[in-house]
Amino acid sequence: MTTVAEFEAAAAEAKNFKTSPTQDELLKLYALYKQATVGDNTTAAPGMFDVKGKYKWNAWNELKGTSPEDARKQYVELVTRLATEHK
Repeated sequence: MTTVAEFEAAAAEAKNFKTSPTQDELLKLYALYKQATVGDNTTAAPGMFDVKGKYKWNAWNELKGTSPEDARKQYVELVTRLATEHK
């Protein structure tokens, strides 16, 4: 089980990567973070001209039903993997 402290440490580490993750990796980080901290996406979908917002909304919405605990675990695992690739 991933603790909130481990999750927060991973979130801080994700801000300090030396190189930037791919767009897909960034979207996954965003979606897992939102699912872990907010829960299911209940916001309205962005308008058709907000392309970046739509990608972020869709990534988060795909995690609907994932528990915050599981999202924290997946987030920490992803940050751990990315940290070795983006040092």
